[in-house]
Amino acid sequence: MAVTKENKDQIVKKFKTSDLDTGSAEVQVALLTAKINDLTVHFTTHKKDFHGRRGLVKMVNQRRKLLDYLHRKDVKKYQDLIKALEIRK
Repeated sequence: MAVTKENKDQIVKKFKTSDLDTGSAEVQVALLTAKINDLTVHFTTHKKDFHGRRGLVKMVNQRRKLLDYLHRKDVKKYQDLIKALEIRK
């Protein structure tokens, strides 16, 4: 199931840093994580969807870049975000 507008609004509301924030690194990582989790479920049933898998790899790489940026700028926000999204153990 794709990330719907309602889901996106909830994610933005949860991770925004100010009232008008929709594009901070935290929000972008949270939205990418939702899309990645959705595609991961998709690939359990559609094992031969190689074109979609390429998009998944691009999203994972983009999320990694954003997380690296966040780690360089503010380690505390990075750790809080990883814990909230349960990306790593």
